[in-house]
Amino acid sequence: MPINYQTIINFKYILCLCLFSFFASNGQSVLESPDGKLKVSVSSNNGTAFYSIAYNGKQFLENSPLGLKTNVGDFTSGLLLEANVNKNKIDETYELANIKQSKVHYVANEAVFSFTKEGKNAIDVIFRISNNNVAFKYKVYPQKEARSCVVQEEASGFLLPQGTTTFLCPQSKSMVGFARTMPSYETSYTLDAPIGKNGTGEGYTFPCLFKVSGNGWVLISETGVDSYYCGSRLIGKENGLYTIGFPMSGENNGNGTTSPGIALPGETPWRTITVGETLAPIVETTIPFDLVKPKYEASKKYQYTKGSWSWVMKMDSNTTFPVQKQYIDFSNAMGYETILVDALWDTQIGKDKIAELAKYGESKGVGLYLWYNSNGYWNDAPQGPRGIMDNTIIRRKEMAWMKSIGVKGIKVDFFGGDKQVTMKLYEDILTDANDFGIMVIFHGCTLPRGWERMYPNYASSEAVLASENLHFGQGSCDNEAKNASIHTFIRNTVGSMDFGGSALNKFYNSENIPNKGSKRITSDVFALATAVLFQSGVQHFALAPNNLTDAPDWAINFMKEVPTTWDEVRFLDGYPGKYVILARRKGTKWYIAGLNAQKETLKIKLKLPMIQAGNELKMYSDDMQLNGKMSTVKMNKNQQLELIIPCNGGLLLVN
Repeated sequence: MPINYQTIINFKYILCLCLFSFFASNGQSVLESPDGKLKVSVSSNNGTAFYSIAYNGKQFLENSPLGLKTNVGDFTSGLLLEANVNKNKIDETYELANIKQSKVHYVANEAVFSFTKEGKNAIDVIFRISNNNVAFKYKVYPQKEARSCVVQEEASGFLLPQGTTTFLCPQSKSMVGFARTMPSYETSYTLDAPIGKNGTGEGYTFPCLFKVSGNGWVLISETGVDSYYCGSRLIGKENGLYTIGFPMSGENNGNGTTSPGIALPGETPWRTITVGETLAPIVETTIPFDLVKPKYEASKKYQYTKGSWSWVMKMDSNTTFPVQKQYIDFSNAMGYETILVDALWDTQIGKDKIAELAKYGESKGVGLYLWYNSNGYWNDAPQGPRGIMDNTIIRRKEMAWMKSIGVKGIKVDFFGGDKQVTMKLYEDILTDANDFGIMVIFHGCTLPRGWERMYPNYASSEAVLASENLHFGQGSCDNEAKNASIHTFIRNTVGSMDFGGSALNKFYNSENIPNKGSKRITSDVFALATAVLFQSGVQHFALAPNNLTDAPDWAINFMKEVPTTWDEVRFLDGYPGKYVILARRKGTKWYIAGLNAQKETLKIKLKLPMIQAGNELKMYSDDMQLNGKMSTVKMNKNQQLELIIPCNGGLLLVN
């Protein structure tokens, strides 16, 4: 029988009428954050488990369902919450170069809520609560002789208060889009939409942002997904309830099961909920990485680098030896350490010439990333190399060849699904690549779920409408500022985002020729600002060799020096789809970046407590015609500046 969510919602209102008798007969357990502001209440009634979340006395999630249905037991009904709750304090520190904060001190309170069914151990729900963050996962116990199970359905829900609005990315249908390669987390966001919808019928991709009227913000996602589970999504129900949804049956051309299998006893991935009265806790959270551990040791010290790539401006036909050699020279001139050789190098360059290219790059201090199709049997994408990354024997042989010629990394594309078999492919590629000292970027792919910490050679993932769409259509260029103002608050909050942007060409074509291809309508300062706003430890920017002569010197010089790894992030101001101002620190240097998608010019007084009074800052700014310039400004005694950003413009301050 499917889970009856309408009954669960109706129970919420019955619960309000008989609250006293409910607590008296069934009990409730409350877990608080270290600062005491965030509270999770866990309870059961009539055999159903619930939880709710409040912050500073305000309700952010109402009574929301918990539980699993498996092929060895239904753990959504008949559950009894045990009186004894095992509570622990978590206090850990870790360092991770390629996330938004390089040194993290994670302090949380943990509680294990045990549920029995018919007098026997059924499931535990493990909650962790840190300041502004809640996470939970399930532990399933052996049932009779069963030592494995299939999780058929997950009851986990998130019941948002009435009046909540949503900032969500609808899940696409399976086997649609280019060469039947979707879903790939590349649909457009809907902003400030009402609750009670379900996207285009298939739910929403993580992460999911909600504005709770009068209270603040909620970000929902998941972390710790590996080969032992599938990737999930949110399914929209009536009255503000969202539940966990498993992959669609048609994903990956129907190959693989939609329901994950786990060994018993076994655990599910973490569901994460970040709450805040402002957007700062959402933007600054490290919860995707706090909850996971490395799955293996790094085989070498991996380098997080800047690089260039020809494809975004020059497309498939220019994946040739002469052009890639030109881009090696360009990366060298920029002080970059890599180039990305994109699709079709196998036929348009060939392995022997790739080896020659790698040797030439080595002489210039520039290494290669090579593009690969993820598979050969579940999508129709014609670009090669195909049929290598999905086969262990062939893949490892290929990686041994890459290591022998000094290839630094790979970009693997066109995955098209979240099934457990696909999660295993991601993990197998990463594990094998580590054996050969190779870093991995994923495109046409799922959201990274704590992978920066889990897999030491993981570099980045696309999982967003990225820079390629700016080449493909003027509509994407017209909406570039709006889309860019979203990612800081949603996609980039939970993991590295390989956008491949910061273009300085005015036109998306091979030689920056006017009136050919789509036209960039954002400013050069905007392009520079996105290099700071978009976080990814490895960056291949959409710059081109012609920019050495046709772009402003101040812009090129900034792109030479901008870091790709950061020590700290601070949210300063903004609203999804309108504008964003963010500060990132590298060492002792602060980079404050902003952009404006609103028609009206943004005029704002900004407090910058991280910059001492009297300090001089470089300022990159636009006039009303989006002509950029670099100047200097001195911080006043109030540590406050008045900033102006025109529509489609940007702003940068560097101390």
